[in-house]
Amino acid sequence: MGTIDFLAIGDTVVDEFIELEDARVNCQIDSDACTISMRWGDKIPFKKATLVAGVGNAANAAVSASRLGLNTALVTNIGKDRDGDEIIAQLKGEKLKTSFIERHRGIPSNHHFVLSFQSERTILVKHESYPYKFPKLPKVKAVYLSSLGNGTENYHDEIASWLEKNPEIFLAFQPGTFQMKIGKERLERIYKRTNIIFVNKEEAGRILGESDLGDIKSLADKLHALGPKIVVITDGRNGAFALENGALTTVPMFPDPAPPVERTGAGDAFSSTTTAYFLSGLSLEESMKRGSINSAYVVQEIGAQKGLLTRDALESKLN
Repeated sequence: MGTIDFLAIGDTVVDEFIELEDARVNCQIDSDACTISMRWGDKIPFKKATLVAGVGNAANAAVSASRLGLNTALVTNIGKDRDGDEIIAQLKGEKLKTSFIERHRGIPSNHHFVLSFQSERTILVKHESYPYKFPKLPKVKAVYLSSLGNGTENYHDEIASWLEKNPEIFLAFQPGTFQMKIGKERLERIYKRTNIIFVNKEEAGRILGESDLGDIKSLADKLHALGPKIVVITDGRNGAFALENGALTTVPMFPDPAPPVERTGAGDAFSSTTTAYFLSGLSLEESMKRGSINSAYVVQEIGAQKGLLTRDALESKLN
């Protein structure tokens, strides 16, 4: 197989997008939390349903890196079922190495439902419990670690031990829901080993237990104190901020080429593209600019991968 440039680790899913047409969004003036509502006990019409296989934070990052020309592989667990077959076919079609994908008989592949309405999405998630075991790997240049399901504490310990034995490997960490839930103390070894961490502003607050999210520099400093050498925090239309060597760099959001169709995968596209270009030797600021472009184009399509750009296409957008 040779050296792997970009090894993504995380759960993989099938997303079923249900585009709603009869719903209401309710927001309170004094709260950022909005709710979506539909009539109770009724038949609710929808526009269409679209099945997208082989997605999830890590899989999206792997596809992004592969389209940018990196030799890419994915470590994940799926079922020996129809959804699993669809996942394998999708990833092979993206030229990913799939030999580190463990398939399990009797445990279904993760299948999520995405309620899409007015370009935003609400995701109904269920992560299956797999007997996670870290595989034996060839030489790896960089690891992209992201969302894993409940009960994977020991699996994270395996990953941390392997990374500690291989200090030359670059680690990008994009924490998922469970990884934030179990706390920074439990994942102390991962945070200390991280070269670059990607979170949005709200996730930074969740990790740190902070309610005051107004000072990005303060949030970045506190994340840096956990161990990551570089901290990248995104803040929606306010752009992205990176703390590197004590200095804060800001990159504006790339203008939407058209109104977004669906925002799933925007963060994955930004983080993985930034990582891929940074690994190639570009400065962090230039890498983030390209991440912002890929993020803007992925939301022009349904699903987290269809809109991802190749390297040539991305550079032409930048020019």
